Amino acid sequence: MDWQKEDLKYIWHPCSQMKDYETLPPIVIERGEGINLYDVNGKCYKDVISSWWCNLLGHCNPRINEAIKKQVDTLEHVIFANFTHKTAITLCQELMKVLPKGLCKFNFADNGSSAIEMSLKMSFQYHYQTGNPQKKRFMALSDAYHGETLGALAVGGVDLYSELYKPLLLDVIRIDGPDCYRCPYGKQCQGHYNSNSEELPPCNCECFKKAEEAFEQYANETAAIIVEPLLQGSAGMKIYPPLYLKKLRELCDKYNVHLIADEIATGYGRTGKMFAFDHANVSPDIMCLSKGLTGGYMPMAIAITTQEIYDAFYDDYLKGKAFMHSHTYSGNPLACSAAIEVLKILNDENIIEKANKKAIYFNNIIREKFLPLENVGEVRSIGLINAIELVKNKDTKEPFDYKKRTGYQIYKRALEKGVILRPLGDVIYFNPPLIIEKPDMDYVTDVAFECIKEILYN
Repeated sequence: MDWQKEDLKYIWHPCSQMKDYETLPPIVIERGEGINLYDVNGKCYKDVISSWWCNLLGHCNPRINEAIKKQVDTLEHVIFANFTHKTAITLCQELMKVLPKGLCKFNFADNGSSAIEMSLKMSFQYHYQTGNPQKKRFMALSDAYHGETLGALAVGGVDLYSELYKPLLLDVIRIDGPDCYRCPYGKQCQGHYNSNSEELPPCNCECFKKAEEAFEQYANETAAIIVEPLLQGSAGMKIYPPLYLKKLRELCDKYNVHLIADEIATGYGRTGKMFAFDHANVSPDIMCLSKGLTGGYMPMAIAITTQEIYDAFYDDYLKGKAFMHSHTYSGNPLACSAAIEVLKILNDENIIEKANKKAIYFNNIIREKFLPLENVGEVRSIGLINAIELVKNKDTKEPFDYKKRTGYQIYKRALEKGVILRPLGDVIYFNPPLIIEKPDMDYVTDVAFECIKEILYN
């Protein structure tokens, strides 16, 4: 059977212009192991983007496989309203051991965008029920990405996804967020490397004044601010310092504004700690988890909040204060079993500690290989995540003409060589499973280097 032809006959793929598939048809994957994916013809692809950043511990991890197999023979699903099960309860118990202080109430969903929607509604209703009904708006950073349902799109700031739908979206207060590569204050942020720049003074989050100005003007009508902590993924793996989160926590406390942490992409060791907020030693009021939560195995998300927020909804039914939000697959036992095993593996095998040691090697070889290239403006890294920003002019930081789709051309060439890069515009990045080893780091960076040279200089 021609599986590619059959796919194109039926399937509308996500985040794709399907006309591109005329020249680059879908790759039909048959099996996976570790960071490797194998297509129906036996060709191997190195998955160094973790299949949209969710595969945490490698494909077909034996321990997660076994946990799901065991669970499926016991309970596959049960309504989560007025019913529960041991697997969901156990997951909450285990997460309590690693969550930032104060987070203790778990509301389950089935995808990251839904967890974002849940957190926005939760914050709005909290303020409504605690004497602040004027707090109806939300703040978010420029270039943010929080998902693609309408509420999530509204707080997002990447026009590629949201521009068309703006007539349908909430009126969000947009704050100019950190832009450390093109810092208007001429400072140098940790984790950013540019071989073409002089030594710059260290960053003290001078850009935070934009947030202070927004709070001074709009805090009285604002329910919450939502952020991707330390790493704005879809913006091009833009990294900013933990001090920004500390300052934001203080500002939210001052003005009675909730701080929502979108840890969907940054949680579970991606930034070098269990959660990105751990770098700042502060806690959000609501934290959204997904992706690495189940190791990339099962669709599940959780919005986790504080006792204080929970208590604002706790009353007699006829008072109408309940949080009337639900998902059919909330607390799914199969997903919970995978999530429990992920936490066990992280702990038993010291995964994050080992990943941090490997991250030093990974970042070093990337800087050594790529920074000397004429069109590499910057290399930036946090944890095992490394991003290479390609620019037309290194001195001026002028980007390539987006119509040339430079990153896409590099992506296609890398696929020919068996590496999945899938750039964000002209930002080539690596966000591999935490179990990646040095030989694969060497291989995938060599391939990326070859592809950049072939596309840009041949």
